[in-house]
Amino acid sequence: MQPTPDFVPQQLAKSLLRRSRQGALATLMAGSGDPYCSLVNLASHPDGSPILLISRLAVHTRNILADNRVSLMLDERASGDPLEGARIMLSGRAEQAENEKDLLQRRYLNAHPSAEAFVSFKDFSFFRIIPSGTHLVAGFGRIVDLKPEQFLTDLAGAEDLLAAEAGAVEHMNADHREAMGLYATKLLGAAKGDWRCTGCDPEGLDMQDGQTALRLDFPERVTDGTELRKMLVRLAGEARAKVGQKAD
Repeated sequence: MQPTPDFVPQQLAKSLLRRSRQGALATLMAGSGDPYCSLVNLASHPDGSPILLISRLAVHTRNILADNRVSLMLDERASGDPLEGARIMLSGRAEQAENEKDLLQRRYLNAHPSAEAFVSFKDFSFFRIIPSGTHLVAGFGRIVDLKPEQFLTDLAGAEDLLAAEAGAVEHMNADHREAMGLYATKLLGAAKGDWRCTGCDPEGLDMQDGQTALRLDFPERVTDGTELRKMLVRLAGEARAKVGQKAD
């Protein structure tokens, strides 16, 4: 089915990946291959792929260790009829990523601070779902299959930004909470709250208040810390202009 003219499926899929904090994870039962589905918490890698923190005591983890093919259902939890809201079914393989453990742990704990209580338990490990594709459903005439390059963020050339991300997130949360609130309320139309930064990447900034997550897309791609700072100052100026305040 072809998308309607005002529908940008790539952008919607990216937004759902960044904003989702829970999802339904489908795995294959070890031995029988029967389908098994469970509810999991998740965060996002800088490229947008899902990060899981799961225990080897869980059935879904044992299934993944036997056959790492998975699918993950994410939806925007729309009020009213849930079938009227957008959702994606992402397929791929869940891979334990020891070489990125520090990155995955930092981003996961930014999204789920309460996981600090058990993140060091020996039976828990971080997995990253490497997507092979996704099926997006966003209403009548809005059903699209997407390839990974259409919904993941290209990180090529952004090594400096990724190296600066942890410091940038800490700085925003320590010194610029007012700006975070302005991004949320004036640029994204959200309610006032205790908004904090949970991550950034070449295409945007992720922020969260409790378990409510927002995505602030950048008008242009940024690839290093200097470009990121300039972009955030620019967006803060645009947000302040909406309330008649002068930008710094």
